[in-house]
Amino acid sequence: MNHATELCPAVLATTYRMGFTVGEHSAGHMRRILRMFLTRWQLPHLADDSALALTELVANVVRHVPGRRCTVLILREPYGLRVEVSDGAAAGAGSVIAKAADPLAEGGRGLALVEAVTDRWGCAERADGKTVWFECDA
Repeated sequence: MNHATELCPAVLATTYRMGFTVGEHSAGHMRRILRMFLTRWQLPHLADDSALALTELVANVVRHVPGRRCTVLILREPYGLRVEVSDGAAAGAGSVIAKAADPLAEGGRGLALVEAVTDRWGCAERADGKTVWFECDA
């Protein structure tokens, strides 16, 4: 079962968290939610780049995480936007978390795109998996 916080809170929220099992169409739904919050936060100029970065992180979950379970956290920060995608897969050796993609490989360019369209990104290992995050300055 997918769980999400309320989309239309009485007070303008600065945090949105959703946990779910992702599929091929999940990124589109998450992009719409992200754009809605960016509009509310008066940050619509961040929508295209952050939507692309979020799509790439969700695509990695669809391709590489057993069970396809993840949590997406969207945060309004004083400097702009932070988005985190957490899952239960380890970020160890051979992981999809690699700073440089092989230019001749068929895949593996998603994180290079994330790096190109965001101000900062990274991966934090947790006891139960990893969190891949990015930030976009307002």
